Amino acid sequence: MNPTPDAAYIAFEGDSCVGSGDLREVARSARQALGRQPQASILIFNGRTSALVDVDFRGSVDDVVARIPLPEPPSTDEDTALAAPRGPGRPKLGVVAREITLLPRHWDWLAQQKGGASVAIRKLVDEARRDNEGSDRIRLAQEAAYRFMSTMAGNRPHFEEAIRALFAGDAKRFGQLIAEWPADVRDHAARLAVPAFHREA
Repeated sequence: MNPTPDAAYIAFEGDSCVGSGDLREVARSARQALGRQPQASILIFNGRTSALVDVDFRGSVDDVVARIPLPEPPSTDEDTALAAPRGPGRPKLGVVAREITLLPRHWDWLAQQKGGASVAIRKLVDEARRDNEGSDRIRLAQEAAYRFMSTMAGNRPHFEEAIRALFAGDAKRFGQLIAEWPADVRDHAARLAVPAFHREA
């Protein structure tokens, strides 16, 4: 089975992909695979982070799917603002108060900034997000690929060399080292690793 690009979740039975998409679709496909092979080992991964997802496969396919909540629709800024707890902050604008701990010198510096501490902190966070966007994208892709590969290919030929190539940003060598791995494992690992190799000049 060909995994769906950018699938939210993906399931493997051994080295074969048996489902990809939202969690309910994947759980259905995985439970059907277990119906055909009750002793099969099924692993479900978050499609972006490669974190393992625990699904209760007891009962029928419909039982399994029924236990999984429907995905929540994407929220807008207005939805977030309405859902925000009342209290300190400006919830109608999506601003929520949370506690942070700083040293006295940090509070002294923030107090001198135009607009006050909250405005200064928001500006600092936005600047850091912009400045680190590329490195954060690479790091998250490396971590997701590493997590998946460690689970699914830790005993495969050239595993350690492939991990080194991943973290070195060597896309060509990475592709060569994983070329002989089972197709679904290889293709998903390669898909996860793509952002790690797109470095900014």
